[in-house]
Amino acid sequence: MPPVLIAPAVLALAFLTIPLIGLLVRTPWRSLSGQLTEPGLGQALRLSLVTATAATGVALILGVPLAMLLAHGRFRGRSLIRALVAVPLVLPPVVGGVALLAALGRTGFVGRQLYRATGWSLPFTTSAVVVAETFVAMPFLVIAVEGALRGVDQRYAEAAATLGASRWRTFRTVTMPLVAPGVAAGAVLCWARALGEFGATITFAGSFPGRTQTMPLAVYQALESDPAAAIVLSLVLLTVSITVLAVMRERWINPS
Repeated sequence: MPPVLIAPAVLALAFLTIPLIGLLVRTPWRSLSGQLTEPGLGQALRLSLVTATAATGVALILGVPLAMLLAHGRFRGRSLIRALVAVPLVLPPVVGGVALLAALGRTGFVGRQLYRATGWSLPFTTSAVVVAETFVAMPFLVIAVEGALRGVDQRYAEAAATLGASRWRTFRTVTMPLVAPGVAAGAVLCWARALGEFGATITFAGSFPGRTQTMPLAVYQALESDPAAAIVLSLVLLTVSITVLAVMRERWINPS
């Protein structure tokens, strides 16, 4: 590594770690045990874990086929579809929440029909949290899986087809094992993004304790009235995120 690049690298590392150190310094360690036993914390953490996992599951079911379409499909408009997939990455999350309301709200062009048919409204429910998290997190999965699919040597699939394997069997027994590390990496990124989602969630699902108030929303609410509690909530969320990412990376991304 050229010596001239060492200083910027150190500054970048400091920029990323100093805020985390600040969080640790400001943590009220003496009252930490009492803060951790608050019922609202466990409730918000449980909801965050459940909805982030559900959003990742939905993203896997829908995102892997979409990634295959983008990686191997041959049709006009593929570049436009790829751009649309990437829009949630650059769209302000609050705008994403407004867009979800415009489409799936009780007066939205899809939500209106759903409400008329079933009498059920999606916004401000736990399901709305999952939808909002899926909307902002699925692009991470799609992009990771598409990149993995593009890196697969198609000769393996062609050999399987030559031996009589159907397209589904080739996908299940040849393609998926080859791209499994990419799928795992995309799932990790998707889950982490869903766990930390704030803007789209508060706009589309609101912040109702026990129903839609995830950890990021609980942090924001606590910051207005009890900064110490907000720091504790942030520390818990940071610990969970780092722990899960470390475990998943060790098991799936770097299996060797």
